[in-house]
Amino acid sequence: MQTLKKQQGVTGIGWLIILGLIAFFVLIGLRLFPIYIEKFSVVSSLESLKNEPQVTKKPKAEILRLITNRFQINDVKNATRKDITITQRGGVLTVSVKYDVKTKLFGPLSLIAEFDESVEVIGN
Repeated sequence: MQTLKKQQGVTGIGWLIILGLIAFFVLIGLRLFPIYIEKFSVVSSLESLKNEPQVTKKPKAEILRLITNRFQINDVKNATRKDITITQRGGVLTVSVKYDVKTKLFGPLSLIAEFDESVEVIGN
């Protein structure tokens, strides 16, 4: 009569599958990290408008210049002038930035992230 041994641990193939999954998610994280760092730079550029004196009374071209200068300082490459929308209604300035970022994952696969950030500045 044969006795059954108690099996313990993970097989070599099991370890390969686990390590492959970990590597896949690390790769996705490494590809998305710079995109989200840039997103936070866009948000901080927009939020800095709240500290700008008399920004609600400035013309749209001046506000656009302020934002694009901040984008250059913060090394924002994916959000451009055409992605910025500025609206002024009754002392409230709304600045929106809507842009997409596409990055290669591997081979023919890519990741696409869509961002839509906005800030409202209330005039004095």
